[in-house]
Amino acid sequence: MDKIFEAIQISAKRIKTAIDVKDIGYSQQENSSGETQLELDIKCDMIIAEEFSRVEDVNTISSEEKEHAEVLHENGKYFISYDPLDGSSLIDVNLSVGSIFGIYEGNFGSQNMVAACYVVYGPRVEMVFAYNKVKLYLLQAGDFEFVKEVRLTQKGKLMAPGGTQQNWPLYHKAMIDGFFAEGYRLRYSGGMVPDLHQILLKGGGLFSYPATSDKPEGKLRRLFEVFPFAFVYEKAGGIAINGHERLLDLGYAHLHDTSPCFFGTEYEVKRVKEVYADNA
Repeated sequence: MDKIFEAIQISAKRIKTAIDVKDIGYSQQENSSGETQLELDIKCDMIIAEEFSRVEDVNTISSEEKEHAEVLHENGKYFISYDPLDGSSLIDVNLSVGSIFGIYEGNFGSQNMVAACYVVYGPRVEMVFAYNKVKLYLLQAGDFEFVKEVRLTQKGKLMAPGGTQQNWPLYHKAMIDGFFAEGYRLRYSGGMVPDLHQILLKGGGLFSYPATSDKPEGKLRRLFEVFPFAFVYEKAGGIAINGHERLLDLGYAHLHDTSPCFFGTEYEVKRVKEVYADNA
């Protein structure tokens, strides 16, 4: 695991440099979802693949940018899914973006997840690594320095509601409006990594991306985004569900399967469960 942790750190430093200097124009290529890739997406994907290729314990990697997984070392025991640059379309307006990593032992799948990590590229570069505990690191003078362990409270004050509102179920909209009526603060940038990072570090709240009329299976990908953040939040004392079930109890049929998702603290997620149970 130490070698994987080191590879992620090196990747993050290289990606930070690429963000600072790389052209952010569109390429002529499409990713696994049929979206035209930014040149920067391709560069960041290549950086991470290069660094993991040097770690013999890594058997297989799977990128959100590619349709198929890639075997690196047949005798390795770890399988790693990653989103090389989540929220990359926000870079041209200078908002924070991030990289997400799910680390699985033996094969991909939530039941095999042993660690998760994400990196936030903003005014500062921060990394959260969840293994036995959830730890925050800060990039300073070229090295990631440990800052603190992270724990969530039982009730937060922030709300990050994803998805186009006109496509929300009416009961979901009523639930979100109810939270705001209680005094919750809107904190939503359109970037999954910075929005979940803020809720995690500010003590709690709710990030939601429900099933919508245009995306009934949700938008966010299980292996690349949903499972890693579910692991982080649970290790920090939070809860992560799809509206009904624990996210880390879900399976997957295809590498790019999606799911509705809710990440938060006990008070908010309990409300989600109640509302969704009443509207099942």
